[in-house]
Amino acid sequence: MDVAIAGGFERFYEVLRRLTPRSELSLTAASTLRRLERSGPHRLCELHVPEGVSQPAMTQLVTRLEKEGLASRGSDPDDGRAVVVTITEAGREAVAKRREGRTRALSALLEQLPAEDHAAIVAALPALERLGELITEQSI
Repeated sequence: MDVAIAGGFERFYEVLRRLTPRSELSLTAASTLRRLERSGPHRLCELHVPEGVSQPAMTQLVTRLEKEGLASRGSDPDDGRAVVVTITEAGREAVAKRREGRTRALSALLEQLPAEDHAAIVAALPALERLGELITEQSI
């Protein structure tokens, strides 16, 4: 049963990736911006683990996001040596645009499903949200 569940998630992940509009943002850049949007500013050193990249790679990514105006860096008010990364309004707009494109594509697919399947997906969303929270908390 666990293999079937994992396979189902893999297939759904593939579908979501294909539904995501192509843009200049890499998957890691988009995920980092979503994390900053959802959870607020983060220390630079805290971002690399949940995103699954090295600290130097995250530093490079944040530098690029900053150059593109999608994120900004500042000093941590509690520790001036630490760098805090914040999403900018342009970053929020980039995340929203990406989400809107995926929403349109996903909506078109959902309309093709029988009502029972559509209802089952909607009913599963709270559990999937809780699963996502567990993954975030555990930094998997």
